[in-house]
Amino acid sequence: MSQLQTAFLDKSRVPDRVQLEEAIRGLGFDLTIDEFYRPFDCSGYLPCVLKGKKSGFEIYFESPDEAVQSSPLLKETVGSRDCAICFRWGGDMSECACVLIVSAALAKYFGAVVHYQGDDLLYTAEQLIEEAKGALQAVESARPRRSPPPPLPGKKPWWKF
Repeated sequence: MSQLQTAFLDKSRVPDRVQLEEAIRGLGFDLTIDEFYRPFDCSGYLPCVLKGKKSGFEIYFESPDEAVQSSPLLKETVGSRDCAICFRWGGDMSECACVLIVSAALAKYFGAVVHYQGDDLLYTAEQLIEEAKGALQAVESARPRRSPPPPLPGKKPWWKF
């Protein structure tokens, strides 16, 4: 099942790739974004490298009008922001972490209001940073562990006791 999160900001404040990666590093995260990222010109899957591993998410640049129609509170909070950057990802926690990190950078450094559609929640930059750290921990704990070393000659392996 895909998830959707939207960052609302002024078109004039939408960062290019270099600015966005600088903001991400400013938050202390190891995430690089593919050269495919070009504000307003790219659409679809955006490859990324998260802590040395390939990942990514879908990105779309839209008008905020449609996204805020169903929620008067969201419309009021978004205010005059004239750009909606929509992020879509599946159940992969590394994809989720990428979206959270990019959203945190947009909120902290570029004035974005970030809305997660699944729970109809608005997130602050600090909340997004904490969520991203949690997603990264989930990614790390899901990585396969190394196989146990072979037993010493004449000894039973520990897993057979």
